[in-house]
Amino acid sequence: MSPAICCNGVQFANIQAVIFDKDGTLAQVDTFLGQLGQLRCQQLVRLIPDIQTSVLDSFGLTHDAGSVHSSTYSIDPAGLLAVGSRFENVVAIAAHVAATGRGWLEALDIVETAFFNADQALPLKAPLTPPVPGARELLAQLKAAQLKLGLLSSDTQTHVESFAETHQLASYFSCLQGVSQAFPVKTHPQFLAQACRTLQVDPTKVLVIGDSAADQSIAAHTAGFIGVTGGWSRSFEIIPTVPFLKPQIAATSLHQITVKA
Repeated sequence: MSPAICCNGVQFANIQAVIFDKDGTLAQVDTFLGQLGQLRCQQLVRLIPDIQTSVLDSFGLTHDAGSVHSSTYSIDPAGLLAVGSRFENVVAIAAHVAATGRGWLEALDIVETAFFNADQALPLKAPLTPPVPGARELLAQLKAAQLKLGLLSSDTQTHVESFAETHQLASYFSCLQGVSQAFPVKTHPQFLAQACRTLQVDPTKVLVIGDSAADQSIAAHTAGFIGVTGGWSRSFEIIPTVPFLKPQIAATSLHQITVKA
C-alpha cells in the first residue's frame, strides 16, 4: 500500500505522486520578484512616464512604509507578478500601455523590450531564490517513501531546471515542468495532465502542494491539495476562484507535512 501524507490532522491515503509548485512553495522568491517588478516598471516609465502607479498596482507591489529604504516594496503573494506566468504578465501590462494610446502590437513590443532589459539587469534567478525552510527535508522523506515527485511552475522551463540544479534538488524529481509555447499558463487544462503522463501516474493518485488559487485549481481532479503560505514574508490566505470539492488543507510551513508508512 502507498504511504499516506499527513498535514494538520488531515490524511491523504494511497498517494503515488506529489506535485509541487516552485515559487513561494519550494523557493523563497518575494525579494527577487520585488526587484524584478521594480526594474520592469523603471524600464516602462522611461518610455511612458505616467504609467508607474498602474503597473506597480497590477504587479501587486506595494511600497513598504516600514522600511528605511524608500525604494523597498512588498509583494502580494496572490498578485500578477507572484502568480502569473511571463506571458500573463506581458499581456496584462500591455493592456495598460495600450490604454495610453499605443496600438496593441506596439504595446506588446514595448512591454517585451522592457521585460528583456529588466532581465538583463538582474543576476541569475536561481541563486537568489533559495529553498524555503523544510523543503529539502520534506523532499527527502517523500523520496524515501518511494513516491514520485514533480515540480510544476508558471516560471520558464529553464528557470525550473536551474532552480533544481542550483540547489541540488534535481535528483528528487522525476518531472520538472515550466510553462512553454504549448502550455503558456499553468492553468491550461493539459498542464497537469502532461506532468502525470511524465510521472506515469493517474491524477487521482496525485497530491498537489502549492501556494496559490492557480495551484488549487489544477488539483481539481487529483487526490487533494495542501496550500502552504509560509514561503512569503506577507501573511495571506489562499482564496479559491472556483468551487473546490477535493480534500484540501492549509499549512503555514512545509514542516507541518509528514509521511506515514
